[in-house]
Amino acid sequence: MSKDVVIRVQDLCKDYALYDKPSDRLREALHLTGKKLHKDHHALSSVSFTIERGETVGIIGTNGSGKSTILKLITGVLTPTGGELEVNGRISALLELGAGFNMEYSGIENIYLNGAMTGFSREEIDQRLSEILEFADIGDYVYQPVKTYSSGMFVRLAFALAINIEPEILIVDEALSVGDVFFQAKCYRKFEEFRAQGRTILFVSHDMSSIAKYCDRVILLEKGKKLGEGKPKEMLDLYKQVLVGQYAADADISLGEDRKLPGENTEALEYGSGKACIDKVWVTDAKGLTTNALIKGDECSVYMEVSAKEDLPAPIFALSFKDVKGTEISGTNTMFEKAFLRDMKAGEKLQIRFTQRMDLQGGEYLLSFGLTGYEGDEFTVYHRLYDALHITVISDKNTVGYFDMNSRIEIKEPG
Repeated sequence: MSKDVVIRVQDLCKDYALYDKPSDRLREALHLTGKKLHKDHHALSSVSFTIERGETVGIIGTNGSGKSTILKLITGVLTPTGGELEVNGRISALLELGAGFNMEYSGIENIYLNGAMTGFSREEIDQRLSEILEFADIGDYVYQPVKTYSSGMFVRLAFALAINIEPEILIVDEALSVGDVFFQAKCYRKFEEFRAQGRTILFVSHDMSSIAKYCDRVILLEKGKKLGEGKPKEMLDLYKQVLVGQYAADADISLGEDRKLPGENTEALEYGSGKACIDKVWVTDAKGLTTNALIKGDECSVYMEVSAKEDLPAPIFALSFKDVKGTEISGTNTMFEKAFLRDMKAGEKLQIRFTQRMDLQGGEYLLSFGLTGYEGDEFTVYHRLYDALHITVISDKNTVGYFDMNSRIEIKEPG
């Protein structure tokens, strides 16, 4: 393996035997039935890639795609069924909460335990202890058994330990999503330091904004196979197609009536008089692909299909955005936009499309929809859907507040 290649994965496979009940494993091992009692599950199938020194590489994919499995193979937690795997450099890994920790030991005892497992002497851990404790910042809880920790305290200690044993390769699997926003910012600053020092970072995340911002390269997995690897934007575009089961960029984006739309909340709060109905809502990106993952700065469209059961005098179609805490951020309707000022006849169906540039900051948002109007002087709600869709805005640059003002900055000598 080249000295610049720190991880080489070649045709890596991992299979599991799945049994309907525990006794089948024993019966098969003892050959009591003379037949196979398990189903083969291919968690990974012939996956290949290399990672060079100093790269920050992200692994993305839907749940069950093999992301965590491949990290466990690289770190030695699991043994591959087939293929080749080479690692050149000391690894520090932050996998699922609890990995490598004795829950009965205190935080301090676990620091020394993990240090010893990584190959450090007690004296070497002594030299690093103050930095570990300062970064973790959990106070006197470090002297308590870790089984009493909250998930946030646990990840603070685990990450502080992982980054302060001078790893050449840092591997992180979703654990940072547990910490609070200030701790996450602290961790990502450490990522930047590691990159500047020429160290290698490999991490799995569902936070597409972090993937876009920090990764030099992204590997996309689906159902245990590698679908592609390349620049973050290219792989995120492909991932959005995976989310709706379509890999080709020019594929038909229509979804069957029996398929759940991306980001759809099937338990959305709804109410109304029933004189009209919002039948379907969905979002498309700049390429017209139905998705719930949008790139900040790109144009997107939000659709609603409605049907009238009775004649409606000049109905109003509305859209609003909220953050996950429920704060109303923005919204509009056809009355504000002067886009639809006529009556709707019983039995009539309409498709309404709201098109805009997505300038919300990277993060998670909820979309609500309304179909209302005035009957004489009385305001009437025909149908409302609250929190009907969930969307993720992917950004590699966030500013202050909810919206990006898209400021242009010029700096020059005065005069």
